[in-house]
Amino acid sequence: MGGIVALIISGIYLSVSAIIGFLAIFAIAILNGIVLVTFIDELREKYPKKALKEMIIEATLLRLRPVLMTAFTTLFGILPLLYATGVGSEIQYPLSVVIVGGIISSTILTLLVLPVGYLVVYRK
Repeated sequence: MGGIVALIISGIYLSVSAIIGFLAIFAIAILNGIVLVTFIDELREKYPKKALKEMIIEATLLRLRPVLMTAFTTLFGILPLLYATGVGSEIQYPLSVVIVGGIISSTILTLLVLPVGYLVVYRK
């Protein structure tokens, strides 16, 4: 979602380099989600008597640092491509716009929406 919004805001058309950016974002978002869900499952096995809501909050807080580190290292690594003006920057710019927008939205979704979704799905 963030990559699409970033493309719309910047007025860039969907290109091959933007699609490659979407592939990178999908991989990072899936990895962060798997890390969080796996940790929640581990806590559920380790403490079966503890309330699910408390475990989800604890797991999200404990996995906050790894998720944010992944997001910030990706953002800091891609920012030079976002501001590049030299030869080849017209190819790098759509890629960097998609990755920056996607990283911001996927991090927010991983830390806020995924735990709530896990709670809703597990209760049903």
